[in-house]
Amino acid sequence: MSWISDHLLTLNGTLVLLAVFLLPALESSVFLGFIIPGETAVVIGGVTAYNGTNALWAVLLAAIVGAILGDSIGYAIGKKWGDALLRRIPHRILKPAHIAQSKDLISRLGGRAVFAGRFAAALRALVPGLCGVSEMRYRTFAVWNMLGGAVWATGFVLLGYFAGASWHRIESYANTASWVLVGVGVVAVGGLLYLKHRAEKRASARFEEQPEAPDSESAHSVRP
Repeated sequence: MSWISDHLLTLNGTLVLLAVFLLPALESSVFLGFIIPGETAVVIGGVTAYNGTNALWAVLLAAIVGAILGDSIGYAIGKKWGDALLRRIPHRILKPAHIAQSKDLISRLGGRAVFAGRFAAALRALVPGLCGVSEMRYRTFAVWNMLGGAVWATGFVLLGYFAGASWHRIESYANTASWVLVGVGVVAVGGLLYLKHRAEKRASARFEEQPEAPDSESAHSVRP
């Protein structure tokens, strides 16, 4: 994404702020996050604050509002049209069983899924819409969305700000870290589901091994 970053640095301060707002806002609302991760613009916004092109507070505000608003739109789209959109995806690409598992996972994790999804590029484009499809209460979504959006945006803006002239290396690390977090999340969720399955299997086996209670009529008939 270096070409995008280099192009952003040639823009004036106002246009950079617009990009800092729009890229995070479009990540989940139009699924732009699959192509261009929002942290690219947010890190560059921090660099422009370091260079004095923009005020740090303005970059922070644009990034935070863009992140929160974009995910809120993604949630609304998922709630209203999510199931219809998912049905249009060919089953060979996205199996119905995987959709059901994703809904179940979000239902069990609740708001924690919103917060965790904010820090992984691939999940940022999906989690808000899936929360809407899963009928998560908007109040729950909004609280965790605001918390996750504020922490994420502030972290990446300050990353660019303190990196200064070394922003190229920091940008590369940030993109790599996002995908690493996706991998870690998948492994962690897979491990939890495996452990849950084993626990349920052991519980079922113990239940089947328990001796049946004697019938009340039989118990009375053997009494002297």
